Amino acid sequence: MRRDIFISGGGVAGLTAACLFGSAGYAVTCVDPAPPVTDRDAEGADLRSTAFLQPSVAVLEKAGVWTRLAPHAMGLETMRIVDAGGDAPEPRASRDFNASDISEMPFGWNLPNWLIRRELVARAAERPNVEFLPGTACTRVFTRTHGAKAWLSDGTTREAALVIAADGRGSMIREAAGIDVKTTRYGQKALAFAVTHPIPHGNVSTEIHRTGGPFTLVPLPDYGGLPSSAVVWMEGGARAVELFEMDEADFNAEMSERSCHLFGPLTLASRRTIWPIISQIAARFSAERTALVAEAAHVVPPIGAQGLNMSLADLDTLLTLTQHHELGSKPMLDAYDRKRRPDVRARVAGIGILNRTSMSESQWLRDLRSVGIGAIHDATPIRKTLMKLGLGAR
Repeated sequence: MRRDIFISGGGVAGLTAACLFGSAGYAVTCVDPAPPVTDRDAEGADLRSTAFLQPSVAVLEKAGVWTRLAPHAMGLETMRIVDAGGDAPEPRASRDFNASDISEMPFGWNLPNWLIRRELVARAAERPNVEFLPGTACTRVFTRTHGAKAWLSDGTTREAALVIAADGRGSMIREAAGIDVKTTRYGQKALAFAVTHPIPHGNVSTEIHRTGGPFTLVPLPDYGGLPSSAVVWMEGGARAVELFEMDEADFNAEMSERSCHLFGPLTLASRRTIWPIISQIAARFSAERTALVAEAAHVVPPIGAQGLNMSLADLDTLLTLTQHHELGSKPMLDAYDRKRRPDVRARVAGIGILNRTSMSESQWLRDLRSVGIGAIHDATPIRKTLMKLGLGAR
């Protein structure tokens, strides 16, 4: 079967690509070896959340999915950075970065990943030119000057002008193209889960730094009649596993202390998930008839809501380039690599530095971090510039 675009990977990035290019009129096939889990309490549900920053919402609008997501989204009006790196687990420096300083809109809108997948699947089903094949893997891909061919686990094949590799950090498509990656391991893991708490979050995303990595609470809609937040808790690997296996009562006590009780006692309101923290960047973002996007191209620690927002910038850049070049041509893909890789490389390096600073157990570095939070916030031009950079400005 001949298609315009073949997408390997049906996660959030791959499904967004299918909806984006499908809405632009391209014939698209998207495959993923695992059916998407679209229910919060189902086994395998992705309990992480994503904060879609302002530029990403424009991409989701082009994909025809934002109207589905908006009713469930929680606006992020303020980002609060708290340093709790003293002798006791309590705030010693706290600064609020307000979206109103640079925009009339929130920084972004937060949604749980399982719900994003649900709405993307529904949007893809609306498009007659989008073929989504969950439970089907790409087993082999062959490219040539004038097109590409993919072999699927169901015994069928697809031919396309462009292959989009959205198949994750261990991308088979990337490996088939012979593209190397540089990987940095931090010895950390991240726990992701949802909590309820008695003190309302007030649409404030709160990032608390002590040691091991940040403890971040991102606003969610109320759950069970109580204020709720999505939590990403980064710790050293052994400590993270200990927390993951801890009984619920002890875990509630540990995370309440780690949150400095800013929202009162936290109560676990979902399963816990755990995954390793790395940084990774591909040596190139393109090859013959192939574009790498999302974690096939770049992986960053979950700091500053950069990961998936960089992925949507990848997709938007690709779509824009289709207006100026033949789909999947060498000039198009070379331009994609030139436009995306330098910006991503800088962001991966910057987030890596922030992560190592947050991990530090050295008291003088923790003291320096505390002073730095205040200095950055209180210098208005620097504060506004960094907030704009965080939203994706160059």
